[in-house]
Amino acid sequence: MSEAVPTFGDVRLRAFEDRDVDMIIDLSTEPYIPTIGSLFGNSNRDDARAYLRRQHDRLDVGLGYAFCVASARTDEALGTIGLHLAALTAGRATAGYAIAPAHRGRGFARQALTALTRFAWSIPDLHRIELYIEPWNVASVRTAEAAGYEREGLLRSHQEIGGRRVDMLLYAAIKQADQPR
Repeated sequence: MSEAVPTFGDVRLRAFEDRDVDMIIDLSTEPYIPTIGSLFGNSNRDDARAYLRRQHDRLDVGLGYAFCVASARTDEALGTIGLHLAALTAGRATAGYAIAPAHRGRGFARQALTALTRFAWSIPDLHRIELYIEPWNVASVRTAEAAGYEREGLLRSHQEIGGRRVDMLLYAAIKQADQPR
């Protein structure tokens, strides 16, 4: 697997650091984010630090990779992105991403997803990366498509989010034979 820091365009993916607390707090103000992960809504500094510690443990416990999306120029924290490896034995992974509200609308999510996907193809035995996107999330659909993911279908009543069953669009990227292993 590549040891290089994943980069693409204006972003680089790096480990979370204590200085990323303010970005995590900003991200926690987004009403949807706390319903899909382990970040508490309207987190305080202690909550944000606990979230950062959990991200550092993900690879050690076999859950996958968690990266801070940072500016390639300034290293300022912009958001989060992860590669979840629970289905790696079947050749699959899932990805998730979120850009803090203060940094949205500038293509950072697309660039981060592209960097993550390129990094993912360095993992032996990984052949497919899936994204699950609620149909109303047009910005995430645009991000997925711009990063080269293809829509494969609608999964009705796929999972519970925020106390209710929701549909999910399934997007995927497939490792091509000419991509590095």
